[in-house]
Amino acid sequence: MGTGMSIPWHRVEAFSDHFVRCAVTSEETTVVLAEDDSRPELVEVSVLALQRIGATVSTMVVPTPPNRGPVPVRSTGATVAVARNPAVVAGLAAADFIVDCTVEGLLHAEERSALLADGARALMLSNEHPEVFDRVGYDERMAERIERGRQRLATAATMQVTSAAGTDLTVDLGGAAVAGSDGTVTAPGGIAHWPGGLVLCFPAAGSTSGIVVMAPGDANLTFKEYVRSPIACTLEADHIVAVEGDGLDAELFSSYLAAWEEPEAYAVSHLGWGMNHACRWDVLPLYDKADVNGTELRAFAGNFLWSTGANEVAGRFCRGHFDLPMRNCTVTLDGDPVVVDGVLVDELA
Repeated sequence: MGTGMSIPWHRVEAFSDHFVRCAVTSEETTVVLAEDDSRPELVEVSVLALQRIGATVSTMVVPTPPNRGPVPVRSTGATVAVARNPAVVAGLAAADFIVDCTVEGLLHAEERSALLADGARALMLSNEHPEVFDRVGYDERMAERIERGRQRLATAATMQVTSAAGTDLTVDLGGAAVAGSDGTVTAPGGIAHWPGGLVLCFPAAGSTSGIVVMAPGDANLTFKEYVRSPIACTLEADHIVAVEGDGLDAELFSSYLAAWEEPEAYAVSHLGWGMNHACRWDVLPLYDKADVNGTELRAFAGNFLWSTGANEVAGRFCRGHFDLPMRNCTVTLDGDPVVVDGVLVDELA
């Protein structure tokens, strides 16, 4: 997928340095995975960065399949471009390191387990604008902070989320899968996204209930827009059973959920909070919608991130997905706060 475009050398150096943080060496076999609609700049800079390290590099470009769904698919983290193709799966599985430049990403893809089963590790770039990587970079302290947050979440029994806007959500953490990503991946079979800075869980079935009230300034990353009028979602046994609000935001939210005609689209996927101080909540107006996937907003420090859609731990799979970072929430674990009014507690900051 060579483009002949001019790539700034500082960006090649930055990507190369980050791949080294992911333990890439000159002894490894690497694959840059792309599709027809991938951002060419990310493919090109990834190839150059891996070559700079001295790794063996191949580029695999697969067709972007047509969208057969009822509405556009955005920000799912589950590319369908691999399309269960056994040759593609085998080729990726044979690599040591995969740079994922697909539009939606391998994080929740159906083929993920098969791709990583033999020890390949993957770094998802989320089709972000290259300038995002320039600004956000990597915080050397974040891995330790993320691990502290992950340990807090992994040892807790209950998560409670509240806000002045009216959120009052309870999550039973028994049986939940807990993860944290600083934006690097070094373990065989692992996967991460860059930029990083998240601590989150995939709750077991029937674990989440209460009310979530999205307030003006919270973000809907499927629509790449900020909420401008409140949306109140009532959840019972993981599923949204009511959406209320007087503005267009609530109507659009309800309409998109209903369009899939899948009960799983109404269910909780993952919940957690952001840890990255270099990420900002207010950058959406500065990019065209097609130029940003919103990883930065998922990770900005102190946000409460909740999402709807697929959750492997709960045995749910579907096509629709919302990622919804919220400001000014308080998140507690067994009564002890990790985020207070949208600010990380000192231990995690």
